[in-house]
Amino acid sequence: MTSAEEVRAPEFTWRRVTESDFSLLGGWLSRPHVAKWWNHETSPEAVRRDFGPTARGEEPAEDLLAYADGAPIGLVQRCRIADYPEYVDELRELAEVPESAMTLDYLVGEPDLVGRGVGSAMIRAALADTWVSYPEADCVIVPVSAANSASWRALEKAGLRRVAEGELEPDNPANGTAHFVYRVDRPR
Repeated sequence: MTSAEEVRAPEFTWRRVTESDFSLLGGWLSRPHVAKWWNHETSPEAVRRDFGPTARGEEPAEDLLAYADGAPIGLVQRCRIADYPEYVDELRELAEVPESAMTLDYLVGEPDLVGRGVGSAMIRAALADTWVSYPEADCVIVPVSAANSASWRALEKAGLRRVAEGELEPDNPANGTAHFVYRVDRPR
């Protein structure tokens, strides 16, 4: 892809997902380019079950609706890895996980924006916001399915580096257990 095919870098804004966003999320999760990697049930009840606790503040994670130039285009999930001890234990089999590490998960919901640089721009913007919103965080660690080359390339373009690879429980069992682990440290 040439830079002429990439979308101009949009201005990103964020807001926490609310229950009024669940139908939008369900639509995105049902799109083939998302469903292949996220493996979520997309019924209204399932979306409410999976995203409701975070929307109500019952989970320590954040589900953030990503807006580019004022339009919703994707989702960023963000949390302190230490808030999920079972996840820490699994990741520590592959890489160092500092107590203050954060993690992100993300999706670009709009299919016409996929493969045009929007994902890596969204990740860069999420990282910049993370450093401001979580001043105690010293790094962001992101495991990604080795089969999801678009995702790990977006991480690399956003400035993360591959620090490990190995077997992790996949979001979608059809994608296998092989994963890459990416990391970026807080800019000094």
